[in-house]
Formats: sequence, structure tokens, C-alpha cells
Amino acid sequence: MQDPFKGFNDDDNNNNGNGPQGLPLPPNYATVVNPETGNLRIAKVGFSWTMFLFHPIPTIFRADWYNFLCIVGVELGAIMLFNMLVPANQQVTATSGLELGIALLWGAIYNMMYYKHLFNQGFVPADERSRDLLTRAHYWKP
Repeated sequence: MQDPFKGFNDDDNNNNGNGPQGLPLPPNYATVVNPETGNLRIAKVGFSWTMFLFHPIPTIFRADWYNFLCIVGVELGAIMLFNMLVPANQQVTATSGLELGIALLWGAIYNMMYYKHLFNQGFVPADERSRDLLTRAHYWKP
């Protein structure tokens, strides 16, 4: 199979970290594994465009129920606070600003929340490349 990520931090030695069944991983994806169960998870490190555009749907696809409930709770709290503080005649124009702010918040921090929750469940980086990537992004503290 041809490597679709050729030229992106790969030194022609297939050193971009092999995913399951030997498929190449993009340079900004890390692999974590639970040594007790052998469960393997692969996810992006950095800004989450899927959470920015479709919050909180990506948490459902990852079966990340803990963060799903946290995100829904924070969003409901923010909407209730917004409805109490902003007068009814100004809510239509101010709602887009609130939605944009919430979307930027989840886009910026969701992948970190996901990895931190996995680490609390006993997951560790699966290889040296993932460990370095997670350490540089301040997701993992060796």
C-alpha cells in the first residue's frame, strides 16, 4: 500500500508510526494502549475540528461518555446563564457569539480531555513516537 502521508515528517524509513494492520498514521496522531486489557486507541493531538463543527457528536463516535456528559453539562449551564443575563430582545444577536465561543472552547481542549481521561483509565503511549508527540503537546507527563 502506498503511504499517503509521504513527505510529512517521514524519513523514508516508514518512521511515522504504524497503525493497526501496518497502516501509516498521520504525523499528528498518537496511539495509546491499555497494558491490562490490550485495548488500543488512536486519536489526533491538537485542535479538534470535528468538535468545533459538530460538538458534542464526536464524543459519541469515540464512546467517550464521561466527556460527553461533561460537555453537555457545561453547555447547558452556559446557555442557562446566558438566558438569565442577556435581555430577551438582545438574545437573537448575541447567541451566535456564544455558540462560536463554545465551539472554539471544545475545539481547543477536547483532544486533551480525551487523552487525559484515557490516561486516568490506565492507558499509556504505545510507542516512542506517540510518547514524544503527547509530551510535546503537554498531554502526557513522563
